[in-house]
Amino acid sequence: MSQSIQFRHGELIVPDQPVIPFIEGDGIGKEITEASQRVIDAAVAEAYGKTKKLVWKEVLAGKKAFELTGNYLPDETLEAFKNYLVGIKGPLETPVGEGIRSLNVALRQTLDLYVCLRPIRWFKGVPSPIRYPELVDMHIFRENTEDIYAGIEFMTGTEKAVKFRDFLINEMGVDKIRFPESSSFGVKPVSKEGSVRLIKAAVQYAIERKLPSVTIVHKGNIMKFTEGAFKNWGYDLAENEFAGETFTWRQYQQIEKQSGKNEAFAVLESARASGKVIIKDCITDAFLQESLLHPFDHSVIATLNLNGDYISDQLAAMVGGIGISPGANINYNSGYAIFEATHGTAPNIAGTGKANPGSLILSGAMLLEYLGWYKAAEHVYDAMEHTFSKRRVTSDLYSMMEGATLLSTSDFADEIIRNIH
Repeated sequence: MSQSIQFRHGELIVPDQPVIPFIEGDGIGKEITEASQRVIDAAVAEAYGKTKKLVWKEVLAGKKAFELTGNYLPDETLEAFKNYLVGIKGPLETPVGEGIRSLNVALRQTLDLYVCLRPIRWFKGVPSPIRYPELVDMHIFRENTEDIYAGIEFMTGTEKAVKFRDFLINEMGVDKIRFPESSSFGVKPVSKEGSVRLIKAAVQYAIERKLPSVTIVHKGNIMKFTEGAFKNWGYDLAENEFAGETFTWRQYQQIEKQSGKNEAFAVLESARASGKVIIKDCITDAFLQESLLHPFDHSVIATLNLNGDYISDQLAAMVGGIGISPGANINYNSGYAIFEATHGTAPNIAGTGKANPGSLILSGAMLLEYLGWYKAAEHVYDAMEHTFSKRRVTSDLYSMMEGATLLSTSDFADEIIRNIH
């Protein structure tokens, strides 16, 4: 009998047949949603027989919702995600001129899904532009409600832009606007509360999974009171709330200053040996290079919204592309979570059978992990790797692999299901 997932005392209570609302998505959404659900259902059946299953419940958003209801994001859809807590969605196209900045952003902000989680790993057999893709195993925690997602903008020439400019110059004494008469303006809010809860989730994730480090990625050398504060709030959190489980780079620097480099290094090595999570930071542009040259030095990444956007796509490219990159939007305080395909709607190939359902399939595996159904999730990962190693892939990967067999969206799902054992 199907039931709703509950959230009590900070933990999910998951029945054997939880209702999972899903948004089919626009463009290729129908194809990849159908394929991914078949794979996820097969993995659950292999892991648990008839004792567990997901009960899929379609809810509407995007073009399909507009055609049926006249609304791109009906209230019923938001209510379904609130009632059932955990759901999944295909890619959505943002309507032009409809007053919604982004359907994806609207979902995240309405449910306060403050973590955008993107795990990046390589599957054997997938082509990669780097020499040792097997060393890439990173988990990106991207702040999902502030920064540019809550950005405030004023277009040059508008009344509001003029008022804002005059306020900055006349009231705040700002004298660094190079071309004030033709400038547009943007403001990015970064709060202590929003920063701390994101970094806290990243640190807890690293501790629970016994991962070696959390890297706070920021541009605090330039934006000292937003991104610089993000870094400092992260260090304060680690040193105060997780003192017995972490060791920070800031503590290392303090020991080095007081007692010398050898003593600081000895303390660092002792912390690593005892299983403490090392908390460090890196400037964003330096990190983009570091992640390519030394990917093994970084495990969990905690960063603000715009940085996370850049980092997610670069790391995905290192292991085969965004077509096989999963993602989730989570509020660990309320239990709300929406898993999603991280790519776009690709309307040019919709209905052709060329779409790669890998991103949504792997997001479904993340959903299974979130429910605590780890055995089923492992079946998905294992079957995906077997399929890639046999070079049986969809058109996006086929064009990059020698000796590969081209499969349609549906056939690719069938192949993964055959490899679930």
